[in-house]
Amino acid sequence: MNNTIRLCKIFNFEMAHALLGYHGSCRNIHGHSYTLFVTIIGKPLQEENHPNDGMVMDFKILKKIVKEKIINPLDHALVLNKRTPNDVISSLQKMYDKVIIKPYQPTCENLLLEMSIILSPLLPTGVKLHHLKLHETATSYAEWYNEE
Repeated sequence: MNNTIRLCKIFNFEMAHALLGYHGSCRNIHGHSYTLFVTIIGKPLQEENHPNDGMVMDFKILKKIVKEKIINPLDHALVLNKRTPNDVISSLQKMYDKVIIKPYQPTCENLLLEMSIILSPLLPTGVKLHHLKLHETATSYAEWYNEE
C-alpha cells in the first residue's frame, strides 16, 4: 500500500507589480489579489507517542514557514524589476515602505520559481515541496512541479 500523502495549504496576499518593457497594460503599476497553493509530499509519521503521529507535517509549521518567508515580505508590496530606472526606484522607495526590487521580471511564473527555491530547503527531513500554484487573478494562474 502506498502511504505517500500530499498536503496543501492555501495563502492569500495582495501585491502590486509592473512588467518593465511589456507591450500591454501590465507595464503599468497594478495590483492583484494573489492566492498561493503550497503542496508538500511525504509519508505520515508513525510513532504512537509522538505529538505529530499520523502527520506528514504540522499545518501550523508549514503556515509559519510560508508566512514568514513568502507572504509577509510580499503582502502589500510593490515588486519591480531591477532594470527599472534608478530614479524611479528611488522616488518610490522614498514614498512607500515596501518596494521590493527583484533580479527578474516580476511575473507570476518567476515569482513561483523563486518561491520554490526559498521553500524547498526549509521543509523537514522526509518532506518535499511537491508543487506550487499561484493565482494572479481568479482565472489566471501558474504552476510549478518539483518533478518537472
